[in-house]
Amino acid sequence: MKGFSKIVALIFVFLCLGAGVGVFWYYKSNMAPSDDFTKSDDVVNKGAANLMPSVSDTAPAGEVKNGMHIVTLSTSLGDVSFETYDADAPRAVNNFLTLSKKGFYNNVIFHRVIKGFMIQGGDPLGNGTGGPGYTFVDELNPSTSSYQAGYKKGVVAMANAGPNTNGSQFFIMLADYPLQRNYTIFGKVVSGQEVVDKIGLLQTNAQDRPAVPPVIKSVKVEDK
Repeated sequence: MKGFSKIVALIFVFLCLGAGVGVFWYYKSNMAPSDDFTKSDDVVNKGAANLMPSVSDTAPAGEVKNGMHIVTLSTSLGDVSFETYDADAPRAVNNFLTLSKKGFYNNVIFHRVIKGFMIQGGDPLGNGTGGPGYTFVDELNPSTSSYQAGYKKGVVAMANAGPNTNGSQFFIMLADYPLQRNYTIFGKVVSGQEVVDKIGLLQTNAQDRPAVPPVIKSVKVEDK
């Protein structure tokens, strides 16, 4: 009987370890802001950790001027404009502006929507696994006003697959939310929040994908 009990105990331990590995893989493969803080607080791009090259400390070519820019996303449901926080997050702003001017975001969808939380887009593959072909470091400076304010309604921030894995995916907050300060904030909506809210009310499937994903038709960048 003792031998049998040991075998049963070993099987139980094996099953528990297997379940633990499965849970860890699930949360690390889901790369978008999680609204369930009891499970995970990672804002990640689904599977992107396996697709991104190594981190680069150098932002894309181009210089960000002191001050701010106004970025207008012309979407299939209306226009959304946000101001950029050039001083707080120069790498993220430079990255977004450079990609926008190259037409990178044209015809890219908002592939993930969580009602009352956030909408996420910026993936050229449209499934949460894509990016620009590089990553860059976080900008999480506790002394900046955007960091201190946190993830308020209308905030625009980078999605990531963990520390220093920013690429092209971003999210816009639908409400104030107590996310941990793990995601670089680089702007905030100044007009068109009603469009963001409209996107946030779309019907989605179990993977938070809208039945008819809104499309970013074009992006306009202006100096403020």
